[in-house]
Amino acid sequence: MNKDLLFKYAKEVRENACTLTGFKVGAALVTENNKVYTGCNIENAGIQSICAERCAFVKALSNGERKFKAIFVVGKKDGEEYNETFPCGYCRQFMRSYTSLDFKIYTYSDSKGINEYTLEELLPHSFDL
Repeated sequence: MNKDLLFKYAKEVRENACTLTGFKVGAALVTENNKVYTGCNIENAGIQSICAERCAFVKALSNGERKFKAIFVVGKKDGEEYNETFPCGYCRQFMRSYTSLDFKIYTYSDSKGINEYTLEELLPHSFDL
């Protein structure tokens, strides 16, 4: 798994974000078979905006994918540096429905570089059926 290439995909799809806040997020989701699905955040004036992570998952799930290894997430406003951007709580719980607790979440910032987390680290005491 080439992390630099996957962050490149996330950065490229980030450019397609539709934002009201100006904060654009991109995500690259990797399946068990190393297929990559990308997504960007799509905001609206209501409360049902779509995060980049869920966008990538929905694309993958709607194409029949059910096994996932990792997701790579980047975010920033145009003209600013990349900040470490974490999936929101809703996205973390959404991921929990389709992955295991050892699912990898990679973040990136210009100052810290690449960081790796498990879903369990970012969502302790998660709800699961």
